[in-house]
Amino acid sequence: MTFESSISEFVERSEFDDMSDEVLHEVKRRVIDSIGVALSSRNSPPARATRKFLPSYPGGYLLIGGGRASPDIASFYNTLLIRYLDFNDTYLSLEPLHPSDMIGALLSVGSKAGSNCKDMLLAIAVGYEVGARLCDAASLRSKGYDHVNYLEIATAAALSKLLHFDRRKTVNAISMTIVPNVALRESRVGELSMWKGGAAANSSRNATFAAFATMGGFTAPPRPISGTLAFKKIVCQDLDESLFKRIGKPKAILRTYIKKYPVEYHAQSAVDMSLALSSKVKGKEIRSVRVETYEAGRTILADPEKWHPRNRETADHSLPFAVAASLSKGDFWLGTYSLAGNRKLEKLMSLVEVVEREDFTKQYAETLPTRITVRTSAGDFTEEMSVPKGHWKNPMSDAEVESKFVRLSGNKKLLPKLWNMENMKVMQLVKSTGQA
Repeated sequence: MTFESSISEFVERSEFDDMSDEVLHEVKRRVIDSIGVALSSRNSPPARATRKFLPSYPGGYLLIGGGRASPDIASFYNTLLIRYLDFNDTYLSLEPLHPSDMIGALLSVGSKAGSNCKDMLLAIAVGYEVGARLCDAASLRSKGYDHVNYLEIATAAALSKLLHFDRRKTVNAISMTIVPNVALRESRVGELSMWKGGAAANSSRNATFAAFATMGGFTAPPRPISGTLAFKKIVCQDLDESLFKRIGKPKAILRTYIKKYPVEYHAQSAVDMSLALSSKVKGKEIRSVRVETYEAGRTILADPEKWHPRNRETADHSLPFAVAASLSKGDFWLGTYSLAGNRKLEKLMSLVEVVEREDFTKQYAETLPTRITVRTSAGDFTEEMSVPKGHWKNPMSDAEVESKFVRLSGNKKLLPKLWNMENMKVMQLVKSTGQA
């Protein structure tokens, strides 16, 4: 079977009862987590910028937190809210991904399509399965392409499930999503911009447009991944086809991670350890900070610009910032990013050295070993961690997910409704977020 036929067969075949109770519960946790993050980012600079042009795209598709827009721009906006804070979930393999980015499109399209949340929950599980398998199949970042290319394919698959597409339509939606919209890795190197979150939002917009064009009868190339000049041939020749020969029931979501801290996932352990070290080094002169990590942690979070972040987007992808801010404040939350550009903090950041350890790289991503040593006037203090809180091997409890939601949204009363979402319409679910 080709990539296209295998994915489309899986999408068409999957049913709600294919999800185990564990998978269904995890999908609901991801929707709750994503909505909490989205509600907290409504007043972010890119969200405000997007709302300025929303009137140019009128429509009846619902926005998280209230409002309406055309389906594609609603998908863009909802995904932007979920993605901007870098606080939604993660999957790490040969390629990293934030699979909950696709939830923004499913909420917007489902809100007007009359979809039941049961259909949306299944579509999410299906999309996670496709996205995770793509990440397992080959690296994109090593080739200069962005992980949102995998997100586009997964979101198109998820929307196809939500809209009950047959195999032909599913392939067509995937094709119209990826063939014209291959994204470059430039979004995530050096000093970052609003497009760090906008890239995922645009992928949702592309997939939504493709789904609607497919419903209208607009045709696209029939082999967008395996064709002569298609995705595998041009972008990713080492894409492992064996992972798509037969896709079983959707369960990949069980291997993805929820974030404890609002920072890129490779810094989660570093924040936890730095917070633990903060009390130990308090009042002592810090002479150096050595962070030992794996290849992805070094190359993604420690290129030269990350020692002088001037905006939120760069700071939340900076190991030096995450470590120095945690050491100095003894806390790490959304307000921590007001320290970006702070001279006193940058002086501490200048003492941070990030080094890759080959043995740590070999363990990635089964574990994420990181070691921090702070040398002070009173001696050395060291912490080491292999599995951060929120990793599927060290998961956050429901109570911790709820606590994160409440701290982000300020709305504890919404939680019972969200836990019961399988008995709601998507429209009701999205409307309820406007009461937060």
